[in-house]
Amino acid sequence: MSRSFTTITALLLGASVAAAQSGGTHRHESSAAPHAAPKSGGSNAPADPSHAVHEAMSGDMSANPHVRMSPRRVASPADSVRAAKIVADARSSLARYKDVRVAEREGYRMFAPNVKQDVYHFTKLGAALRAQFSLDVARPSSLLYRRTDDGSMQLVGAMYTAPKTASLAELNERVPLGIARWHLHTNMCVPRLAQKERWVEIEDGKMVFGPASPIATREACNAVDGRFLPVVFNWMVHANVFETDVWGDHH
Repeated sequence: MSRSFTTITALLLGASVAAAQSGGTHRHESSAAPHAAPKSGGSNAPADPSHAVHEAMSGDMSANPHVRMSPRRVASPADSVRAAKIVADARSSLARYKDVRVAEREGYRMFAPNVKQDVYHFTKLGAALRAQFSLDVARPSSLLYRRTDDGSMQLVGAMYTAPKTASLAELNERVPLGIARWHLHTNMCVPRLAQKERWVEIEDGKMVFGPASPIATREACNAVDGRFLPVVFNWMVHANVFETDVWGDHH
């Protein structure tokens, strides 16, 4: 994995975290197209920037300009048998993580803890590094939890990853494409490395940078003096083995 998880957090949810902490009232300005600063409570600032990021990363991911999905395939009988074994093995090996304290003791850390999420990813760098070479059902890159009404964490399942350069054949070898759809985060415009404060910029009520931004091309990103990332992170697939919809994608 070429980027640390600190950088990963900044890339995917940094915009919402920074905006929420700063009040989310900044507006994008550039030397090419200067604008007056928005008035407090004006239409240029979304009421909840973190909600904007959440919305952008939810729903139909195949329609999201920042997400590439593996193509749909018709499942073969062999696909079904192999997927069933993955689920059975995962349920058995991951059951100990129903106590989130066990996961934390083993090095899993909550991704973007300051952002409210439907499902929280607890990620372990060592497991993600191993996933560059092979799938280990018992050691997922991330464990998935939902916060219950009483504030406790309920285990949903796991997220497995594969190298961003993996071919469809290689993805299919790990988890059959006839059963699950892998996804890859793509076409992201982010601030330049020395301009972290720009994560909070807003234009016409929309985030300029990150997964909630409408910018999805290098040309549009260059126009706001951003840094364009054709591919971010690695291929990912969710296995919600403790729910009915095992291969649905909580994201």
